[in-house]
Amino acid sequence: MSRLVLRLLLCASAMLVSAGASAQAFPTKPIRLIVPFAPGGSSEIVARSVAQELTKSLGQSVYVENKPGGAGTIAMLDLKGAAPDGHTLVLGHVGVLAVNPYAMSKHPYDVNKDFAPVVLLARVPTVFVVNATVPAKNLREFVALAKSKPGQLNYSSAGNGSSGHLTFEYLKMVTDIYVVHIPYRGTGPQLTDLLAGRIEAASIGGPAVLPHVRSGKLRAIAVGSAERVAALPDVGTVAEQGYPGFETSQWYGLLAPAGTPKAIIDRLAAESTRALKATSVSERFAADSARGVGGTPEQFAAFIREEQKRWQDVIKRANIVID
Repeated sequence: MSRLVLRLLLCASAMLVSAGASAQAFPTKPIRLIVPFAPGGSSEIVARSVAQELTKSLGQSVYVENKPGGAGTIAMLDLKGAAPDGHTLVLGHVGVLAVNPYAMSKHPYDVNKDFAPVVLLARVPTVFVVNATVPAKNLREFVALAKSKPGQLNYSSAGNGSSGHLTFEYLKMVTDIYVVHIPYRGTGPQLTDLLAGRIEAASIGGPAVLPHVRSGKLRAIAVGSAERVAALPDVGTVAEQGYPGFETSQWYGLLAPAGTPKAIIDRLAAESTRALKATSVSERFAADSARGVGGTPEQFAAFIREEQKRWQDVIKRANIVID
């Protein structure tokens, strides 16, 4: 064996040992988990449930920092500028990862180059709701109502490019209705006006909206998933109410800055997957029909690519523009 080959093997071995030691030593300080929305929505529930379990398993505090604004770009730019050491993460979702790149004329980050996917945490069923004063009891009745009053009904979302925005535009496209979009700065603020009757409808993730459906303050008229959800057994899917093939759900996953050591990313993915199996998390998710996912960084990266392909066409056809 030549000296050059020997040196290369020794260097490679040293790098592997160094990477392993880095992952074992990680974390050395509290971990900041940035959420791109204001408190009160599905993202908040997913982030805090998982952060609590990660705090136990990693031995350092994992704290949630809500950073809304700019259709999620403020939070993503914060992550982009953070040190790539695993101590700053973001809760990515369909808006920042699969909508903004195609709906923004001036996009301030490259989704596929500036961030490192860690793990897909959860998929949350989308629930289409109306406030209690709206006479529609199901999706068919709401579509008929909207067609009788084109442009007179409003729907809210957690912001331009949010899951709720995209999903309701998808519904408008397949049902051929005209309902005006009113964006808010987070699910919490939009729920305030929806519950007060100032907004007629919305599409919101199950965890944030189910308590209000159970109390009777909101009425669920459809779910966006392929099958009915256990928490709302009497509410039909969009597909079974006359629009075959319609399927959508909100999803959330962790991302780190590009350049974060692979060993640290793999450890975060493994610990997060274990956290999703904890009783406190699984019971919290089950109560709201959310589904924990988990898996590898590679699986999450592939999932993001699939979602980008799916929603790029919807954005183009619905003419969704975020500026």
